[in-house]
Amino acid sequence: MLIPLLLLLAGFVVLILGGELLVRGAVRVAERAGMSELLIGLTIVGFGTSAPELVASVEAALAGSPGIAWGNIVGSNLANSLLILGAASLILPVVVPRGPLWRDGGLALVATVILWLVASTTGITIAIGSAFLIVLLAYLAYAYRAEQTQPAGATALHEKAEALEVSDTHLHDVQPLWRSILLLALGIVLIVMGGRWLVEGAIDLARLVGMSEAVIGLTVIAIGTSLPELVTSVIAAYKGASAVALGNVLGSNIFNLLLIGGVTAVIAPGTIPGEITNFGLPVLIAASVMLLIFAATGRKITRWEGGVLLIVYLILLVYNVVMV
Repeated sequence: MLIPLLLLLAGFVVLILGGELLVRGAVRVAERAGMSELLIGLTIVGFGTSAPELVASVEAALAGSPGIAWGNIVGSNLANSLLILGAASLILPVVVPRGPLWRDGGLALVATVILWLVASTTGITIAIGSAFLIVLLAYLAYAYRAEQTQPAGATALHEKAEALEVSDTHLHDVQPLWRSILLLALGIVLIVMGGRWLVEGAIDLARLVGMSEAVIGLTVIAIGTSLPELVTSVIAAYKGASAVALGNVLGSNIFNLLLIGGVTAVIAPGTIPGEITNFGLPVLIAASVMLLIFAATGRKITRWEGGVLLIVYLILLVYNVVMV
């Protein structure tokens, strides 16, 4: 019991540390290469901050544990929508821009519904995964064009990058190119190592406590890999930039579904476990609708609405552990 738990905790720490080093190194290398700040925010930051979840799901899929792989994806989006946004709203009500809400929130909701329908019928195929990745590339191209022509209507991916800018004051520190490359390489090594430890610890822990891998993925793994987004959103709210918290959540949800879900489906197509298809995904759809309703009413998510989001998440957490 102790060894799997230690392996799990070590995996979390190494994975998150690796993700931070990866983003810092990649951003500084991209800046030295002359890449625009806009493109860095939409691509480097977006992909980099999703790297821990991506590696964890890919490692689980390759290890033959689809419950952990897809539980991480669905559980991370639940944690983003309920736990993270709820916590940020309690600190400071989240102001909601109408355009990005329906555009980006709608995309995340539609992607979730499609994933649920596919998982409930044909199962996950390489074609579905490829389609998700193509949609992500198209959305990135749209976001880049929208940011150039309509800077006032920032996309969720822009706000996700802005949230990181607010929380990480050392993101753009000037340093020699070789140090930036070293940070990037070290980040990649740590992410791969941490992801492997995390998955191995989770599989062993699930066997020891008699809990399904899907439930472990929906709860323990999802919360752990969502910690960077939680820290980013909470710090942004404390600094008075709560408006970017919603973009951070929606941007993370889009990357989780389209990038991580797409890659996982291409690498390991097959069936998503029933706990996720019959419970996790329907609950995520309901949570996404509730989030959109809260955000649309009054153009902000108030403290009491944030409290409701947190309470719902805690109820789901207890239900997952005790009942599923």
